Amino acid sequence: MSTHTPARQDTATAPTDPRRLATSTSTIAFVGTGRMGGPMAANLARAGFDVRVWNRTADRAALLTGAGAAVAPSPAEAVRGTGILVTMLADGPATEQAAAGPDGFLADAPGLVWVQMATVGADWTARLGRIAARHGVTFVDAPVSGSEGPARAGQLIVLASGPDRIRNVLAPVFGAVGRATVWLGPAGAGTSAKLVLNNWLVDLAETTAETLSFARRLGLDPTAIVDLLQSTPLGSPYAVQKATTMLTGDFTPAFALKHALKDAELAVQAAQASGTELALTQALLPRWRHAAASHADDDLAAVYTAA
Repeated sequence: MSTHTPARQDTATAPTDPRRLATSTSTIAFVGTGRMGGPMAANLARAGFDVRVWNRTADRAALLTGAGAAVAPSPAEAVRGTGILVTMLADGPATEQAAAGPDGFLADAPGLVWVQMATVGADWTARLGRIAARHGVTFVDAPVSGSEGPARAGQLIVLASGPDRIRNVLAPVFGAVGRATVWLGPAGAGTSAKLVLNNWLVDLAETTAETLSFARRLGLDPTAIVDLLQSTPLGSPYAVQKATTMLTGDFTPAFALKHALKDAELAVQAAQASGTELALTQALLPRWRHAAASHADDDLAAVYTAA
């Protein structure tokens, strides 16, 4: 049986440039300003940081000027003269393109601290960490737990991992976007924790959808079942919230189904690489893919339509 350990960074090959970090307490580059990244960048700007943003869809970046952020024409321009970069792009390939593609932020980046906060999976986290080391960049793996609402409120949980020496530098950055930061070890551990948490989340959402469908098919009122669950230790607040959303049919996205499905697939891949099996998660994937065919941008509660 193979074993999986978090991707470790050779910090000796990625020294932090004190001259570059001298600007890090005030200037931050933020690449990826979608549903999660946009609110996070706005909170950094409101906290007093000089924030430069870039997004593949320029209109989304432009929305942040009202919060005090400046829009950069390219990732390279966003990081020019800054000490800290945050990436919050859709996936690994998009992040790599922004890093190493034309006008990528690694073009002139020795001494930069790169905080990768998107959920891109274990393999991509390791790959991005290796790319960072080759460019003399300190890599911090720090995905967040929470959806769009907590992102707007600055109430995310930061699952941080990376060199100990960088923790104090990043404390005010993480404090502006989240209510708590948990340091988990070397880079890669944050992503591992995020996959574990989101695996729990998708399994709970699927169980909730199945429970409501099962009750309905037995001739019971699903709402009464939700009330019953809520009155017992069985009804976790998250499950009750999603059950209510499923029954009202209001699938305004807090956590889009397409992203939850991506995370479920990443969890299965990481489990297989570690020599374990996520039987429940593997079983739900076909149904979730079917639901995503017509509800990809809706909240993950839309899996109820396929239950």
